[in-house]
Amino acid sequence: MVMQIHAELKRVPLFKGLEDRDINALIDRLMVRRLPAGQMIVSKGNLGSSMFVILEGTVRIFLPPTAPDETPIVLKELSSGGFFGEMALLEREPRNASVETISEVVLGELSREGFVDFLQGSSDAIMAMLGEMSGRLRATTRLLEIPAARDVNRESDEKLTWGQRLADRVAQWNGSWSFIALLLGLTGLWCAFNALARFSFDPYPYQFFNLFLAILVALQGPLIMMSQNRQSVKERLHAETDYLVNLQNEIGIAQILRELTHLKEEVFLRELGDNRARAEASSATRRD
Repeated sequence: MVMQIHAELKRVPLFKGLEDRDINALIDRLMVRRLPAGQMIVSKGNLGSSMFVILEGTVRIFLPPTAPDETPIVLKELSSGGFFGEMALLEREPRNASVETISEVVLGELSREGFVDFLQGSSDAIMAMLGEMSGRLRATTRLLEIPAARDVNRESDEKLTWGQRLADRVAQWNGSWSFIALLLGLTGLWCAFNALARFSFDPYPYQFFNLFLAILVALQGPLIMMSQNRQSVKERLHAETDYLVNLQNEIGIAQILRELTHLKEEVFLRELGDNRARAEASSATRRD
């Protein structure tokens, strides 16, 4: 188990700059926990005092619904080698999101006290962890401030090499009626030309023509596969862009709903105060 924890901690970006002795010192301060599927690990709004490293299994990070008829907003799913809750090691603030297990998981829990004790013995660990946290903070800020929507097709086409452009053109042309008509016309012309004894240079069974077709097929196959592979990459880019756009929209909508809820509460309290003031004024008038 110690060797597995050591390997998993080396994969965590937060600890990737640590030396083996620092990793071993960190392992001594980890408390290993095994949780079943569907178990809530942390809840949004609760004060945090630990960070978690996923040794086995998968967890889901989400924003809980603000109303009974709403669905939670899933922010990310983390598996073996992932980590979360690291900000709780530096500040005593409520959790920004909830985390629950999707499958049975094995977690390594590091408390704030153990973390402080660990950092006091290694200045290199301090710099490595602060650098990783700073990078994640910049990534989150970039996600919220920079529009996630982008023209993936244009960006991908601008980076094409001449070989990739040729592969796309071959794949596009092979899937057209013009290619079929050209191939049928060439076949008929070849057969008719070689049917004349005067001009025949490749008589039946047309060995040269079969060789030509074999070479054509051999070249078409790799070119078409190159184009299909590039299309798969483009589809993954589309999926990633759609995910970022949807995530940004969901976070924005959730923020708007929270602000509307606060606004309704303020309006209700203001109206309640006005009604109470009018009632007190009316009561004072009747007494006079």
